Amino acid sequence: MNINLDPDSCYRAIQTKDVRFDGRIFVGVRTTGIFCRPICPAQTPNRENCQFFANAATAYESGFRPCLRCRPELSPNLLSQVGTAATVSRSLRLIAAGALNDGTVAELAARVGVSDRHLRKLFMKHLGTSPIAVAQTQRLLFAKQLLDETSLSITDVAMAAGFSSLRRFNTVIRETYQRSPTELRNRLSKPGVAAQTPDITIKLPFSPPYHWAAFTQFLSPRVTPGLEAVGPNGYRRTIVLDGVHGVVEIRPVHHQNYLIASIRFAKVARLAQIVERLRRLLDLDAHVSEIAAHLQQDARLGPVVLMFPGLRIPGAWDAFELAIRAILGQQVSVAAATTLAGRLVRTYGDRLMIDGMPWVDSELQFVFPHPERLATADLTAIGIPRSRAIAITTLAATVAENHQFLTRFQSLEDAVHQLSQLPGIGEWTAHYIAMRGLREPDAFPAADLGLLRAMQQLGHSVTKAELLALSQAWHPWRDYAAMVLWSSLNSTVSTQEKQLA
Repeated sequence: MNINLDPDSCYRAIQTKDVRFDGRIFVGVRTTGIFCRPICPAQTPNRENCQFFANAATAYESGFRPCLRCRPELSPNLLSQVGTAATVSRSLRLIAAGALNDGTVAELAARVGVSDRHLRKLFMKHLGTSPIAVAQTQRLLFAKQLLDETSLSITDVAMAAGFSSLRRFNTVIRETYQRSPTELRNRLSKPGVAAQTPDITIKLPFSPPYHWAAFTQFLSPRVTPGLEAVGPNGYRRTIVLDGVHGVVEIRPVHHQNYLIASIRFAKVARLAQIVERLRRLLDLDAHVSEIAAHLQQDARLGPVVLMFPGLRIPGAWDAFELAIRAILGQQVSVAAATTLAGRLVRTYGDRLMIDGMPWVDSELQFVFPHPERLATADLTAIGIPRSRAIAITTLAATVAENHQFLTRFQSLEDAVHQLSQLPGIGEWTAHYIAMRGLREPDAFPAADLGLLRAMQQLGHSVTKAELLALSQAWHPWRDYAAMVLWSSLNSTVSTQEKQLA
């Protein structure tokens, strides 16, 4: 992300209300003290009154308050698109998951393998602001969205957004918006009742387009029976955090730059983490137009990229779950891996419980087994080959001993190296885990037979070594290049249907 914005170009963008710049620039209006998205419906301010920012955090830190009309909280979150600044990207993901709600910047820096001082310098260089400012802005904007879109109580909103106390929440809201949370709340919403687990519906914005058909086409043969369900109208799955069970559902909204998430989870304080996990699963923070423009420069890949505008990388709710699924998929068909995954969940996963009662649903019945249980299980008893059973139990034991094992890698190379040290995890599996589970944008499983077959189908028969060499031109977005090739194998995905926005 380039923070050296050209004011003239930015002003033309807000004059035309160009949606392509939504999430890429924000405009602070000196006469009102408000910052807006470039698509704000308000009258365009005079040029001399405008100050432009690359993200909401820098605008807020500079003393501007969020606009109540264009709602910056609904802007696509493109902060993570900082080019090759992998350390900043990893830090942003951890911040979004709540790393600075209770932790310190020094602890965050240690998790990404740099010093406190160096992390602050990286943030200032690539984002023009500090880690603390990013975290504070995200808490504020998420709280504002919850006030507008949900019926959660004021206390629950404060907890869900990550504020340390209700008093602090009230103070920040009043100082920012010049009114109390109650006054700020959408007049159509009403406080909820805390007797049972609430159903929370919230918008998940993205930078358009979004190729929902390709997303679901990839997931359809891979969803784990009893745990997930997917179709043209939505994706559903069970979740578990802190031992609490829940259900989430994602639905596309045609001609809108957001998806709708319905969340049923009793522990409201975990709501921000749930939303962040869903954003990663759905790859909502990708700057798809920039990625596509880069990949189109390759003569071999360019024509295929055009077939799938808005293509995303289907991620994972949980990196451990994805890693287990990757191991199950070694040297077998997708259908066989899905069968084994369903058997594993039915045998070792807990029955889905909501409000102390078994959840009644023909498709969603279990939560994924926790590492401690898989670490001691005899997986050969359910038909998993011995070599893969050992790989799964070893990984499970590693994660059970260190729950942050899959979130502490300092680079793609570090992740591939450490994962490959475990028995039964080779280069292909490590890159696949990094691609979908760890959200490493340059992961590339070059030995994948599907990728080699896709290249052959495009008229370019290559070996693994040749494909690896060709892939260097796709850096730093090689995982999207892999997704383009995989998608090209299935010609049933229409580029005309079910594309959002």
